[in-house]
Amino acid sequence: MASVKDIRLKYQRLSRVMNERSRRIWAATEARAIGWGGVSRVARATGMARNTIAAGLRELKRRGRAHQWERVRRPGGGRKRLTEQQPQLIDKLEALVEPTVRGDPQSALRWTTLSVRRLEGALQQAGMRVSYRTVANLLKKLDYTLQGQYQRSEGQVDTQDRDAQFRYINDQAIAELRARRPVISVDTKKKELVGHYKNGGREWRPKGDPIEVLMHDFPDPEVPQAVPYGVYDIGANKGWVHVGRSADTAEFAVQSIRQWWRYLGRPRYPKARRLLICADSGGSNGYRCHLWKRELQHLATEENLTITVCHFPPGTSKWNQIEHR
Repeated sequence: MASVKDIRLKYQRLSRVMNERSRRIWAATEARAIGWGGVSRVARATGMARNTIAAGLRELKRRGRAHQWERVRRPGGGRKRLTEQQPQLIDKLEALVEPTVRGDPQSALRWTTLSVRRLEGALQQAGMRVSYRTVANLLKKLDYTLQGQYQRSEGQVDTQDRDAQFRYINDQAIAELRARRPVISVDTKKKELVGHYKNGGREWRPKGDPIEVLMHDFPDPEVPQAVPYGVYDIGANKGWVHVGRSADTAEFAVQSIRQWWRYLGRPRYPKARRLLICADSGGSNGYRCHLWKRELQHLATEENLTITVCHFPPGTSKWNQIEHR
């Protein structure tokens, strides 16, 4: 029985001399020769749709009508795409699924929480002829992704002024980026145990020789935890992680920013005299932490910088740009 690789190689050699109909008939012949599962195997090898191969099988069953095999559609013939028949389809679909961008509004990641069947119904109500399969294909072409659930609800918190606050942060970031000044997003990442502890994932090793780790993940009091503090340069799309062994303190947070500025920020922005920091409102860089403010003032004095901090509203830490990098 021919493998997918063999069928693909054969198809690549023959497709140059075959037209649309002969490709369909050849694919159907291969599928019939394989037997059960042949349509799926040929479709996987050639990239043809299963419906196309099924149509070829139906043509093979028709006897006495071989003269019709000479008829081939001219290039560009056949049914036009729905997007050509209905030019407004893409615009109407994007209007339905355009999300509120989480994190920085310049994020390239897009997603929708609407199912393709609900979108199909909404588009049909708007006068569009479309199926849910077409909706799914269009979403993929528009760079939308199918994603699972994630923690998003912030509970019973007043959201009246959040939109204005996010618009203000967005305007500040865009203005600084246009002026070619640094804009960074900061946050403390998950603390990690140091030692022979189990981590998710696999790696290539000799057979029967796995890496042995501790059975339990109880922290060793003699070994400190690793505290990663991330600094993401939004304009340069570059990240920096400063790992410490102390607690997640405001001094450690500012020291991480200081190290980023001296090693990456200042060489990258030699003429900059201003720095915009986007952070969530809790933890070592929280808006209530006086030590955070004092240490930032020390950094501003040392480096002759004007530092501006924009805090995201409480309960919206996942909207911070660094959370998506």
